[in-house]
Amino acid sequence: MLAAVLEATDTLTLKQVERPAIDDHSALLRVEAVALCGSDVRIIHHGNPRVKPPAIIGHEAAGVVVEAGRHVTRVKVGERVAIGADVPCGQCRWCRNGLGNNCAVNYAVGYQIPGAFAEYMLLPQLLLEEGPVTPMSPQLDFESGALAEPLACAINGLELVQMSLGKTVAIMGLGPIGCMMIDLARIMGATKVIATQRSRSRLEIARQYGADVYIASEDEDVVARCLEETGGEGPDIVLTTCGSVEAHEQAIRMVGHRGYVNFFGGLQKDARPAAVLSNTIHYKECFVTGSHGCVPRHHELAVKLLENKQVRVAPLITHRFPLAKIHEAFAAMESRRGMKVIVRPQG
Repeated sequence: MLAAVLEATDTLTLKQVERPAIDDHSALLRVEAVALCGSDVRIIHHGNPRVKPPAIIGHEAAGVVVEAGRHVTRVKVGERVAIGADVPCGQCRWCRNGLGNNCAVNYAVGYQIPGAFAEYMLLPQLLLEEGPVTPMSPQLDFESGALAEPLACAINGLELVQMSLGKTVAIMGLGPIGCMMIDLARIMGATKVIATQRSRSRLEIARQYGADVYIASEDEDVVARCLEETGGEGPDIVLTTCGSVEAHEQAIRMVGHRGYVNFFGGLQKDARPAAVLSNTIHYKECFVTGSHGCVPRHHELAVKLLENKQVRVAPLITHRFPLAKIHEAFAAMESRRGMKVIVRPQG
């Protein structure tokens, strides 16, 4: 089968490899769609201690089960499934209590478990027993199903900020996650959504999601505008869906009293430390949270939301490539010409 193999840092090679062989406890997925993620870019250029080359990465995927071992009960041949990333070990106290994204082992598809930048992907026993393998209805296309993984991470972020009816939400960064957050905040009860973005092209795509206020952060004082839009109180919830230290700092400055901040977007390792006045947190009695990945129940919920068309992902898909052109796919993503870039391994 054709696969994109990470052989070393900055060396992603298209080559023919052996199709994975199943055993009694595993299954084989024909990969129909896999989306590129920022973490894939970081792995290619900077490596990751959990990824040991040669390796197949890629974790936002959907496809069809074509083989299943005789002891497999989680999936059956012919079933359409979406695949997520984080896989609980099932043994530690975090995993046993439904918080597998905090597991010290931190198993993940496209990391220790070979991923989806290939025509076929093995679904090993651990993934089938503990991980995010979610059946999809025929009404949900494979490209949308692949995006259940980032949507699941967005759900985790909004849960951590105690999202509820009547909240005013500010979303800083309108990439794919930020846009999904607009729809999610609405269905979870937000009465006002403020969306900020530096890139003009992404700002225009994000307008399709119907936030109440859009702020071009290069042209306006984001903190001042958010305070103005909330009568001087500040938003109840601020989500930083971009990898910006400045956004982290602005989020704490603008959030309202007793409000919540979620640092959703990770920062590069060489990013400067954030300059935050702890007294601001002290006097506001605000809550500062971080979120990383998700757990299988988030992935199952994400698939349901997509099937019910409560969260839209189709407007985010700007580029599609066959697996044979995966280098062009990454070029489109890294140039920021693309929002969500999809690779179709079957052509």
